[in-house]
Amino acid sequence: MFGAGAAGTALAIHLARIGQDVTLWASEFDARVLPGLRAERHHPALPERVPAAVRVMGPEDLPAAAEGLELAVLGANSRGARNLARLVADALPPDTVLISVGKGLERDTHARLSQVYGQELGPRSVVSIGGPMLAPELAEGFLTAVVFASVDPEALRAAAEAFHSESYLVELTDDVPGVELCGTAKNVSAIGAGIVEGLAQTGQRDLKNARAALFSQAVHEIAELVEAAGGRRETALGLAGMGDLYVTILGGRNRIYGEAVGLGGDPARVLADMTNRGLTVEGAESVEDVQHFSSELGLRLPLHQAVQRVLHEGAPPEHILEAIR
Repeated sequence: MFGAGAAGTALAIHLARIGQDVTLWASEFDARVLPGLRAERHHPALPERVPAAVRVMGPEDLPAAAEGLELAVLGANSRGARNLARLVADALPPDTVLISVGKGLERDTHARLSQVYGQELGPRSVVSIGGPMLAPELAEGFLTAVVFASVDPEALRAAAEAFHSESYLVELTDDVPGVELCGTAKNVSAIGAGIVEGLAQTGQRDLKNARAALFSQAVHEIAELVEAAGGRRETALGLAGMGDLYVTILGGRNRIYGEAVGLGGDPARVLADMTNRGLTVEGAESVEDVQHFSSELGLRLPLHQAVQRVLHEGAPPEHILEAIR
């Protein structure tokens, strides 16, 4: 397990719980959480402690952490994926299967994370994880259903066998672009849903009808984007798209960010505050990625465009409702 973020650490807890041999390696970018992981076996974003069976290692222990690996889980977010790949490149055994946990696209290049890892760590096989997987619930062993995507059927099977349990259900697909684009667009949609939530609180009204309409609009737009980019529409209508969107709206950081904006917060200041508290809001950057892809593909995605205008063009939060009119 390379990267000691919330998702990577939660997966390490899960794997140890089902009897897998696990090492959790923290890079220099995990310096804030490493002392607590070592001394108290605790990650500040998770309710469950890391089992004693998990070997916790720091930056200086990379060769030992990589020795004899069969599966390497890469726990970086979209901003840190290439850096993490370059850090571990020389240490990984040549036949290691890579498992990508992050969601979103690389800034500037708009590359999907499997493409980033392929460029830096190829020719190893990459398996991308999508679907609803809130780290605190995974760490506690609550029922979780996800999607593993890869064009390599053997790597896909090996990863699924290692991770699957009665509480962690794994669906398999070869639709890698669909799964990864769902993970990008759903974060932007969840920001829009959060903005509506903030508007509802400001006006002391529920706006349940508007929320339902926005959810439906979001699912349709994600499906359009996925299909136009070469993925399959059914991917967007399953766990990777609609399922992940639903859980992100219920309790994800992107929804929380949107809600603060809907309550009247300045988007840049709210984002800076959350970042300073160690909360990554990948959807804030994914707005530009979705705009890039939709423009290239000739798509009109009203909800995603409305989020773009509110966050980056000074439109008032109420503008988000225009997307569902």
